[in-house]
Amino acid sequence: MNSLQSESNPKTKTVAKRTLAVFSASVVMFACLMANAQEAAQAKSQIVPVQIGQSVPDFELKDIDGQVHKLSQYKGKTIVIEWFNPDCPFVKVAYNEGKLASKALAHTAAGGVWLAVNSGAPGRQGHGQERNQKARTDFSITYPILLDESGRVGRMFDAKKTPHIFVIDPNGILVYAGALDSTRGAGYNAGQFDDYLGAAVKSVSAKKPVVTPETKAWGCSVKYAR
Repeated sequence: MNSLQSESNPKTKTVAKRTLAVFSASVVMFACLMANAQEAAQAKSQIVPVQIGQSVPDFELKDIDGQVHKLSQYKGKTIVIEWFNPDCPFVKVAYNEGKLASKALAHTAAGGVWLAVNSGAPGRQGHGQERNQKARTDFSITYPILLDESGRVGRMFDAKKTPHIFVIDPNGILVYAGALDSTRGAGYNAGQFDDYLGAAVKSVSAKKPVVTPETKAWGCSVKYAR
């Protein structure tokens, strides 16, 4: 078959169109991944993490239902921010054995605010709207799960682990950063443990300084963009 016949062959044209479509889709996907990586790198280089005793800068993120949340809208309340990854084994222990959702429910019932933040980048463990919507049901979560794909907010808090816990007092000051408790993710059947988060929230409620404002967080690494 000569080149003229090949070009006029319908099957050849169909294959060519499909090849072009696949190539175009691959280019778009690669461009999106590069854009996310560049945004994450820029966020990492520009953000100075907030420290204990400092006012937390305002931020804005969408939750898994598309609703926008601003930190400033919760000023005047005690805010707990939990870094979240539904596929992290340590997070599963905290929810399934540590009853973390129940603790959050009690905190919000008392007038506080609880926000989960997933800073996982596209393609990484625990990422995505659908995965986190399923996790909300699986873990009986009643509070917002916010998506931070660029990692900008995670870098602002210097969140390193899931779960990594931060407490902000009603004046907008960061008063606790660190582990959920002293179990280090080993489970809750061993008996006594120190409830770092509970102690911090009680201190804020009593208008007293948090005795232990920082502890070493345990868990999986936050799945930022590489």
